[in-house]
Amino acid sequence: MIRIGILGDIGSGKSYIAKNFGYPVFNADLEVGKLYKKNKKTFKKLNKILPNYIYSFPVNKSELSEAILANKSNLNKIVKIVHLEIRKRMTIFLRKNKNKKIVILDIPLLLENKINKKKDILVFVESKKLDILQRLKKRSNFNKELYRKLHNIQLPLKYKKKKSKFVIKNDFTNKSAKRAIKNILSKII
Repeated sequence: MIRIGILGDIGSGKSYIAKNFGYPVFNADLEVGKLYKKNKKTFKKLNKILPNYIYSFPVNKSELSEAILANKSNLNKIVKIVHLEIRKRMTIFLRKNKNKKIVILDIPLLLENKINKKKDILVFVESKKLDILQRLKKRSNFNKELYRKLHNIQLPLKYKKKKSKFVIKNDFTNKSAKRAIKNILSKII
């Protein structure tokens, strides 16, 4: 099984690119969303360490945002709890797809949390800063300060790009994304 890890900045279009590969995708952001909505155990752990912020189930994203904005260490506490569950879900995903030729790992903190393996093929999604900010501002829950804090826990983009075997310049058009993906697949299959 070939594992392709998708790297890039917040809002660079990683999930869009991952989907367009046409292979099973493990989307960590979607899994985190499910965790907050359906997993009482995760809620209880978050409530225990952040009782002044996390108090309703399903976990409310505005409560999480408030906790992160209030104190830098809160983000690390949240990541520690959530990350453990996401790893378990990724293991289940990989087991379920073990006979697939390729799987795509759309995990924002793939390198930071040392989830990648040495032989994984890393693809960096590069987008113009201006395009990214315009797209993020369209999101209903966009908060510039929260974006900055989340951005700060990530490794530098230059490092991620250097670690990647391939770079896709995402101009947010279907045609260029599909062409870049086709090119990558032709080189690895």
